[in-house]
Amino acid sequence: MNTTTLKNRLNRKLETITIEKEKETMSEAVITTTNQGYIALNNNTIDIIKENLKNQPISLQLFDTVKSPAGGSTVFSVPGIAGDEAEKSISGIILDYTTPRAYWETTDPVEGTPPTCYSKDSLVSFDGKACSHCPFNDFGSRDGGTNAKACKESVALLMLRPDNIMPIIVRIPVSSKLIFQRYLTRLIGKMLPISGVVTKITLEKSTNKSGQPYSVYNFEAVEVLSDDEAANAKAFGKGLMEMLAAESDRVAS
Repeated sequence: MNTTTLKNRLNRKLETITIEKEKETMSEAVITTTNQGYIALNNNTIDIIKENLKNQPISLQLFDTVKSPAGGSTVFSVPGIAGDEAEKSISGIILDYTTPRAYWETTDPVEGTPPTCYSKDSLVSFDGKACSHCPFNDFGSRDGGTNAKACKESVALLMLRPDNIMPIIVRIPVSSKLIFQRYLTRLIGKMLPISGVVTKITLEKSTNKSGQPYSVYNFEAVEVLSDDEAANAKAFGKGLMEMLAAESDRVAS
């Protein structure tokens, strides 16, 4: 065998080894990316939460809340371990959501003041009365010369993000409630559950009829979860909501 033939064989062998190495590197990269997904979507996450809380009650007050920004801001203020962080968007899995409403006798209550009346679903009040028949549900019932309702409606999203097993609450003001409902309808049209996609939320500045700026919420599905991920997200959300419902029933009794 001459030198040229031997050299060619060695070069082909080297190319084969290089290709195999590249494949291994790519596989490792895929595994790494997968492992950086939603760490809460493990079968024992609910058990870990219960164990760490030592069976103490869990309530919505324990979750960090992202409130609607004032003045038409297009930046969220998201609670973090080092304080609030400014974020242009929030992405995550919406495990579940509620449509609460609350009424305070004053139009500007001190934060933390319990409402005079409230409802978990905007349909029936805590004392069993129909919200649709309440005068505070009428447009224009709020003082201040506006057409707003005295009873404040909202949507509370229980959103899971990939870097934490504990979800956050994202509060959607009533001004963007219809936008959220339209987003839900689009998902229904594609046969996708709300917990089966990664949702991205952004803000857009707008102005009402009185010239006051406010923030409009926009929703976009940026990723569809695999069947296993969607099933785990649904199970995790159900487990959390059952824990929250158990505590709510205990307080009510």
